[in-house]
Amino acid sequence: MTSYAAVLWDLDGTIVDTEPLWMAAEHELAAQHGKTWTDEDAMQLVGNSLIASGEYIRAKLEIAMTPEEIVDYLVERLAASLQQHIDWRPGARELIEALDAVGVPQALVTMSYTALAAPIAAVLPFGAVVTGDVVTRPKPFPDPYLMAADRLGVAASDCLAIEDSRTGAASANAAGCDVLVVPHFVTVPEQERRVLVPTLAGLTPDDLDGLFARV
Repeated sequence: MTSYAAVLWDLDGTIVDTEPLWMAAEHELAAQHGKTWTDEDAMQLVGNSLIASGEYIRAKLEIAMTPEEIVDYLVERLAASLQQHIDWRPGARELIEALDAVGVPQALVTMSYTALAAPIAAVLPFGAVVTGDVVTRPKPFPDPYLMAADRLGVAASDCLAIEDSRTGAASANAAGCDVLVVPHFVTVPEQERRVLVPTLAGLTPDDLDGLFARV
């Protein structure tokens, strides 16, 4: 068991390995316009809001599509890919199910849009879902995590967030959460109220308090 009031989960790269799908869609878009898109460009977008990513892509590729049209393009391709296969990150689904089994409330806090989050949320026991298309200020602002905690009826400062990116970890820390970081494609700096682990595989609800020396 854990003493946290709730656990708040990021999606992309934390629960599901969607980053390669995003990157493939970005490369495809660039190729359609005869432009070059690099892995370094793709790394710049990890953890960003979709609109911010759309703005970056539009400027980098110098194409006529609006940021909103770019986002629609990417979301359509990601949704189609997720309908075919979901690549779960090691230990994530098992920890979610274990937390649910001992009655710990959980929420999904993602900057992906509802169309992408819904298929994942539908098969996991989340009491609240906050997506990028329902927040005015996305990660790294604290708003998404504050909204999720509010929807669960708990204080964000009593919650543990699980993230994989700098942007997401900054958002959760700004909301007052402890943050368990499982870096995937990008490095995340250490700081107060933040613990980095290489994988969630093997972690149980009983392990969470010990990571942050909670008594």
